[in-house]
Amino acid sequence: MPNPLYILSAPSKHEETIRKSRFLAHAVHVDSVDAAMTWLARIRNAAATHNCWAYRIGSYYRFDDDGEPGGSAGRPLLQAIDGQHCAETVVMVTRWFGGIKLGVGGLVRAYGGTAAECLRHAKRHPQVQYRHLNLRCEVSHLAQLHARCSHFGAQLGSPDWQENRVEIDITIPEKNLTEFTEWFANLTRGHGRSRDIATHHDKFSDDPDTRSST
Repeated sequence: MPNPLYILSAPSKHEETIRKSRFLAHAVHVDSVDAAMTWLARIRNAAATHNCWAYRIGSYYRFDDDGEPGGSAGRPLLQAIDGQHCAETVVMVTRWFGGIKLGVGGLVRAYGGTAAECLRHAKRHPQVQYRHLNLRCEVSHLAQLHARCSHFGAQLGSPDWQENRVEIDITIPEKNLTEFTEWFANLTRGHGRSRDIATHHDKFSDDPDTRSST
């Protein structure tokens, strides 16, 4: 079974001094590449020696060494994001050079370790996958649908009335889909229709992992 993915519930930061160089990591949740790039531009410290960063948003990722030797900074940040099973996350580690060179291996450990600690202690919660369905049933079933929404952690959209039938969209956690589908089939005695529309992931969950402080 794959490890669950996590969403940061709040911005996180972590600082270390390694052989006189100061490393300051910041991490936040973002839901788009544009949001990641906007945040990076805002958090960048022009007075620092290097501002290295990485983000992972679904299948999209990017990293930057900002003048450090290739592969010594940005990639270790991305590996920290993946290693901590974080989704929709951007990390920047800012370095103030302290006069002692660390070498490529030392930089990999410094950048990757600082980012991993930032993410490890961040407030975060499991990412929840939702399914969007379109339901069709008799009007007489609508009241029971509304009444059972909270049980399944679902949200109903606005109904589309069609004489004695109604169509309505529902958003429901993936983990509750099988139970809901069986209940809906029993409610409509097999005459209702359930059709997939889309799948998406949340920003916030009802069951947060509150581990506190990337």
